[in-house]
Amino acid sequence: MKMRLNKYIAHAGVCSRRRAGELVKEGQISVNGKVEKNPAIEVTEEDEVVYQGKRLRVVKNKVYLLLNKPKNVITTMHDERGRKTVWDIVQNKVKVKINPVGRLDRNTTGLLLMTNDGDLAYKLSHPSSSVKKIYQVVLDRPLSEKDLEKIDKGVMLEDGKAVVDVVTYIQELPPNHIGIQLHSGKNRIIRRIFEHLNYTVEALDRVYFAGLTKKDLPRGWSRKLKNKEIIMLKHFIK
Repeated sequence: MKMRLNKYIAHAGVCSRRRAGELVKEGQISVNGKVEKNPAIEVTEEDEVVYQGKRLRVVKNKVYLLLNKPKNVITTMHDERGRKTVWDIVQNKVKVKINPVGRLDRNTTGLLLMTNDGDLAYKLSHPSSSVKKIYQVVLDRPLSEKDLEKIDKGVMLEDGKAVVDVVTYIQELPPNHIGIQLHSGKNRIIRRIFEHLNYTVEALDRVYFAGLTKKDLPRGWSRKLKNKEIIMLKHFIK
């Protein structure tokens, strides 16, 4: 079966399809003994695709792990500065290399999906997928109703209008506890919205991601997805 080189690399569990394209363009991938810089070239399992001296093969055993990420952990496989990464947390629980789907910044906690299923990772990360995410935010002071309305209507940032689906006070908690639902994948979008309105985000926790929740999953723990959850992700996310 033929597939594009960047997709082949992702299916080998190396990284996301986007990052795979970057590796190819950087000249880090060879095909049949020659450096290949075209991510769109088609290859099969008969071709010898090599990265860092190792031949890559499409992963047959797919693993799907849900992590409740703690604070002060980097969403990456390795960190040059020696900081703790999500891979450090899960590497003893899986027999194959898995990669995070999207990112949570160092100080953001909550749900993070990790997998070696390149197709699913690409699907969930693509802007057109409209993956629903819900966050709980703790601010340094109560959010005024006026600013809540501003967020609800959309806040203009340096890279365009920041749109959320829902913003609300969290019932039975002080008015500095805010719930936000969105589909946007823009970098640090929630922190930037509140910084723009002169609030400091003291805590940011992702409690819902693409139909998955933190139920029975303490901070720092992970679990494999159930079959019905995998089916839901593959077939019901647009």
